[in-house]
Amino acid sequence: MVHTETDPVGRSALRKVAWRLVPFLGLLYFVNYLDRTNIGFAKLTMSEDLGLTETMFGLASGLFFIGYLFFEVPSNLALHRFGARRWIARIMVSWGVAASAMAFVDSAGWLYALRVLLGIAEAGFFPGVLLYLTWWLPRARRVQLIGAFLVAVPLSSALGAPLSGAVIQYGDGLFGLEGWRVMFLVEGLPAVLLGVVCWFYLTDRPEHARWLTPEERGWLTRTITAEGETPGREASPWRAMADPRVVGLGFVYFGVVYGLYAVSFFLPTVVAGFAERFDADYSIFETGAIVAVPFLAGAVTMVLWSRHSDRTGERRWHLAVPAALGGVTIPVALYLDSPFTVMAVITLTAIGICCALPVFWHFPPLILTGAGAAAGIALINSLGNTAGFAAPYLTGWISDATGSIRPALWLVGIAMLLSAGGALLLSRRRAPVPTTTGGRDAVLD
Repeated sequence: MVHTETDPVGRSALRKVAWRLVPFLGLLYFVNYLDRTNIGFAKLTMSEDLGLTETMFGLASGLFFIGYLFFEVPSNLALHRFGARRWIARIMVSWGVAASAMAFVDSAGWLYALRVLLGIAEAGFFPGVLLYLTWWLPRARRVQLIGAFLVAVPLSSALGAPLSGAVIQYGDGLFGLEGWRVMFLVEGLPAVLLGVVCWFYLTDRPEHARWLTPEERGWLTRTITAEGETPGREASPWRAMADPRVVGLGFVYFGVVYGLYAVSFFLPTVVAGFAERFDADYSIFETGAIVAVPFLAGAVTMVLWSRHSDRTGERRWHLAVPAALGGVTIPVALYLDSPFTVMAVITLTAIGICCALPVFWHFPPLILTGAGAAAGIALINSLGNTAGFAAPYLTGWISDATGSIRPALWLVGIAMLLSAGGALLLSRRRAPVPTTTGGRDAVLD
């Protein structure tokens, strides 16, 4: 393989790929993550309107992942067969319709049903985009550019939190709807519009990219193909899903995702609770602005950490250390004695979660290619996202049972620490894999 630092064609090709695909896919994921987590802000007024307890809210939040998990692998296999352009467009339009329809629920039952439907509609988007990026990004630059894509997660929370708060507070009464209903309606429509754009904008494979020169198309196709030709890595979907390494990766991802969704769904509730604990009352918009701070810090550090991982070629510790940071900090946050110190520690938690995410997704393509990669990546994401159901439901149930959110956050910390420990077991040996800096990537046993 030709090193990108010494090949002008390679540098030019990767620069064009980075600027054309990563910002657009990041925008799609921004909207995606906002539509699945904005229920955390809706809760501030929706719970009273629909008569939801903490447990019922946790169930509604988590039910999204039931449909999501069952349809994840079939959806990713469909993307591999029909192409990313068609399938991602289909996913976005269907989830946008389901997200907007949540504006019209009139009972907990309808809320549950639409959350399941939203999960079915979104199934396959995230692993599909990750699979798509492996068709375009050589291994040596993958963590950095996937990190640039995944920065949409903290940015969605950082920018989406005050946006959601503002819509709920100032949009109340618009179209004759309560503020939380307006929020669901307004924030669901962009997915439909962007789905239409996908159909015309995305290119399935490098060899079809008219926006690259023939030399750039040839370089990128040869490079990606050569990285996928390791003997024994091609597998059928069923063999890939039965691989113990795939299950192990799903376990590691579970802990990181558990922390991500616990913070995303319940941080607005934590900040709203400052009124009782510290006599510090905030409007819904001010709550959104405060919630944005940890995720802004996470966005910046995610980009820097991803670059450092690619520059050094080291992966395991770049995954384990931030996961451990999140696990250590989140349980102690609510024992502190001021809003400032609570948010400072939660900011460290968000930094740990955000830095772990892009490094984790370096590992699956090391053992998976072709249709096996489509199924394996989807299964890893499905196993990890069982935390998307467990985190909000258990957090809500434990909060109702104990009258405090603190025990639930200890469980979050334990899950993330186990994930950090699992990350250190991902590889017991190292094999030389060229990077742009001459470093080495970890290879799973």
